[in-house]
Amino acid sequence: MSAPEDMAACDEKIGDEANHQNGDAVTAPFDLNDYTVIKEGEAEILMHVKNEVFYNRTQVNNRDMSIAVLRTFMSKRKQEHEAKATRKMKAGPKVAVEPTVEPEALTDTVMDDGTSNGECEVSEEISQDEPCSISEDPTAKQEGKGRGEVKPPRVLEALSASGLRALRYAREVDGIGQVVALDNDKASVEACRRNIKFNGSVASAKVESHLADARVYMLTHPKEFDVVDLDPYGSPSVFLDSAVQSVVDGGILMCTATDMAVLCGGNGEVCYSKYGSYPLRGKYCHEMALRILLACIESHANRYKRYIVPVLSVQMDFYVRVFVRIYTSASAMKNTPLKLSYVYQCTCCDSFHLQPIGRTVTKNTSVRYLPGFGPVVAQECSDCGKKYNMGGPIWSAPIHDQEWVASILADVKLIKDRYPAFSRISAVLTTISEELPDVPLFLSLHNLCATLKCTSPSAVIFRSAVINAGYRISGSHVNPLGLKTDAPMDVIWDIMRCWVKNHPVKAQLPDQAGSVILAKEPVLQANFARAVASLSKAQAKKVARFLPNPERHWGPKLRAGRQITSKHVSLLGADAVNAVHNYQEEEEGGGDEDERESKRKKTEDSTSTN
Repeated sequence: MSAPEDMAACDEKIGDEANHQNGDAVTAPFDLNDYTVIKEGEAEILMHVKNEVFYNRTQVNNRDMSIAVLRTFMSKRKQEHEAKATRKMKAGPKVAVEPTVEPEALTDTVMDDGTSNGECEVSEEISQDEPCSISEDPTAKQEGKGRGEVKPPRVLEALSASGLRALRYAREVDGIGQVVALDNDKASVEACRRNIKFNGSVASAKVESHLADARVYMLTHPKEFDVVDLDPYGSPSVFLDSAVQSVVDGGILMCTATDMAVLCGGNGEVCYSKYGSYPLRGKYCHEMALRILLACIESHANRYKRYIVPVLSVQMDFYVRVFVRIYTSASAMKNTPLKLSYVYQCTCCDSFHLQPIGRTVTKNTSVRYLPGFGPVVAQECSDCGKKYNMGGPIWSAPIHDQEWVASILADVKLIKDRYPAFSRISAVLTTISEELPDVPLFLSLHNLCATLKCTSPSAVIFRSAVINAGYRISGSHVNPLGLKTDAPMDVIWDIMRCWVKNHPVKAQLPDQAGSVILAKEPVLQANFARAVASLSKAQAKKVARFLPNPERHWGPKLRAGRQITSKHVSLLGADAVNAVHNYQEEEEGGGDEDERESKRKKTEDSTSTN
């Protein structure tokens, strides 16, 4: 849908009309000439030339992936609802007579505002503001709905800024009930309401914007949203505790973390303070970042007898993004220690080992939960004799649901014209669909060869050797050179020893890690004959899996409110900087011609050097 036909109408005072429910943030009148119209998908937003509200064009991959997951979630949600209704019909009506509930007792279970704490009221008319979770009685009557129909989901975008993501959800995902966009910045709320009005009746009917602290809002609306989306500028850690409480049973939490320097080991102590886990600086650090974030969300969920089930976890561009479903079960929550592990990483070679936190012992029908056996490693590395660094705990269970991944990928390919970033997200999903789901972290073939100082075998030859040894191996969406395998490290080093025998290396100092590893004779005799499964299906069909950035300077942009100068050419590009300069000149009444020419020359010089 295009912008409203009467563009002049946007110059009028639309604040009172766009003021939904929050009377403290009214959209002010504005001049359309001060704004640029940005179109993404089916939504259009007005962006001020002064960068007053944060907008990041590079996050189009993030938004497209979120829309794809949301579409699949709605489909799965409907299937689960229908399956539960079918089971109830087959079971037939209950024979036992339920005890009579006194009116006074029923009244005591309801809060002062007339709504129960996270549950639906038992009434014929259910408010749009109090949704039922998908785990509730599917035969319950709903206003405007037939018996047994699932209610349209409510979505909360906790940090909305310009509101682009909320608008795309409302306009592009069929069946969305309501999208609540929050921000604690008045300028952002005004921009969001302006954009809601700018996108016409569909957006105005489904999207509402509030000036509020996201943490307080989520805490005061427990189990009310089927989808909660967290996409902060930095770490999401301060929002997680309230977010896991705001999602209904069976709902989905979408969470982004852009503080990759912290999550990848640049500041281990900061990562521990925010996420409760210590990172390691291995080649797998980006996947470890995903698993640290999942472990952190699980930790917050466990405090409320809840647990998570990851359906998709992605590392793209400059951030990690996870999609997890949240359920409530005190008994299932006990399995959390089985899904977490510490990581022991050798300081001199690529050997790493996982130490599970917990284990179970089953006897007849009883299950006992016990601490994990340990230690899994000695004080010194069995391969090179050096010390270990210990990191974690991390999520060591699967980070994807392959059934979900297949459904998301099929849906994306079916309506690829509706995804501006189709090429990128389809490539990422294709690679994820071929990952080994039960293998945490990965190896880098180039790092293995760097340790031994030998020439590198091709990925096909190395994969074939692992497969011929009786183990599984796959790629990783995180790193084009990453290899996931269930082969233990002694098998990996035996394969490399056999490779070096055929491709000798120069003599090294005896105390170096490579010398110590090569001094041992291989127990396994590697077979480098080409294996049938050495190429994945995508590789065999020559499907693109890792795409280059679409343009120069592709990455995170300036935080809203920052002063844009010529030094930001490397981030924003010359066009954006010149646009700001031109706007400032008009605001200041033109300024001196020599000064304007100096600014232009400085910008051009910066562009040429970059």
